[in-house]
Amino acid sequence: MVGSVEDLKKLLQQSRVVTFLGGAGVSTESGIPDFRSKGSAEAAQKRFGYPPEVLLSHDFFLAHPDIFYDYYKSVLLVPASPNPAHYALARLEAAGKLNAVITQNIDNLHQQAGSKRVYPVHGNVEWNRCMECNRFFNGDYIRNSQGVPHCDQCGGLIKPEVVLYGEPLDQQVWRGAMAAVSSADTMIVGGTSLSVYPAASLLEFFMGKHLILINKTETPYDRRADLILRQPIGQVLGEAVPQ
Repeated sequence: MVGSVEDLKKLLQQSRVVTFLGGAGVSTESGIPDFRSKGSAEAAQKRFGYPPEVLLSHDFFLAHPDIFYDYYKSVLLVPASPNPAHYALARLEAAGKLNAVITQNIDNLHQQAGSKRVYPVHGNVEWNRCMECNRFFNGDYIRNSQGVPHCDQCGGLIKPEVVLYGEPLDQQVWRGAMAAVSSADTMIVGGTSLSVYPAASLLEFFMGKHLILINKTETPYDRRADLILRQPIGQVLGEAVPQ
């Protein structure tokens, strides 16, 4: 049913273990554009000559690292700060209610807000490695680099540890996410249309009592939900989780 923040508060009070699964809508409220949106895709095609699905593919990265990094730095490494949704989830974890944040986003904002157990199923912009010597580099190294970033030790090409099209998910992260979902009695899904797989398939592992969807548009799982909220996720969670 479509309900209110008060309904959400009541369900959270009844819940013992909550898991959160979030998508691009959580980050757009921090000013990070959804690269899959029609406007972003058209802008990428016009400026770079390719759609995002090509620009962010493994093969394209290897063949055209210069174009890849031009797009990556300008679209995915934009400055941003956590919004009320990120902070509310961190508070829910600190209160002992939330067992994990599972995010399809790569922006590291949940960690910045204070969440400790985060499963970034598509990777994280703060994790980068040299493809030759495996040396680790943080996000600032990439942001401050000129052109294509290379290792300051061996000169090898640095690759972000984000899941590009054509690459498998990190199985350790995926198993952790599945375990979190399986052990929850309440699952909150926010800021996602649940159309991106395999992340959306995580709902198949949820056997708990309450499924809560916070999204501005309909999803394929609306019929299964106990509670649906159509308001902005930052507003909803910010009001539902006490300071």
